[in-house]
Amino acid sequence: MVREALAALLGLDGEIEVIAQVARGDEVVDAARTHRPDVALLDIEMPGMSGIEAAAALHRAEPGIRIVILTTFGRPGYLRRAMESGADAFLVKDAPAARLADAIRRVLGGERVIDPTLAAAALVDGASPLTAREREVLRASADGSTNAELARSLNLSPGTVRNYLSTAIQKTAARNRADAVRIARDKGWL
Repeated sequence: MVREALAALLGLDGEIEVIAQVARGDEVVDAARTHRPDVALLDIEMPGMSGIEAAAALHRAEPGIRIVILTTFGRPGYLRRAMESGADAFLVKDAPAARLADAIRRVLGGERVIDPTLAAAALVDGASPLTAREREVLRASADGSTNAELARSLNLSPGTVRNYLSTAIQKTAARNRADAVRIARDKGWL
């Protein structure tokens, strides 16, 4: 419903034509290849594949398509990861609708557009201290799996899993793995 409302809203702009919509992140690349848009508008939270993962896949597959991420989750870590994935713009959903249309026009003109409040927060927070592997193990641990279960699912030894979790807990200044997951999610690092 939100996607359709947003498409209808953008369709009211005389300069923007919505040519396709998909419900899942893992459908983005195929839809882009079929419909050839100038801009893809993605959300962070998408079934099948996150918007950040979809942005990276789209950027690799169709580097000429501009990518705008619009999200409720205005977290500095998400901003950083989105930009590293090839996004050209990152806006939060509480921004006025006119700002989205303006951002689309600006990225078509070659600019990068970032919510200014979020950009300032990203500079203050800095980059994620977690390595890609620490993020992977921490993300996998979020469901409460034991170290042995994580080791099996990630093809690691239990000791290696324990070491990655310990380092992630230390880097996030958390009390335990559940706290580390919460902190990392709140900052947008997972």
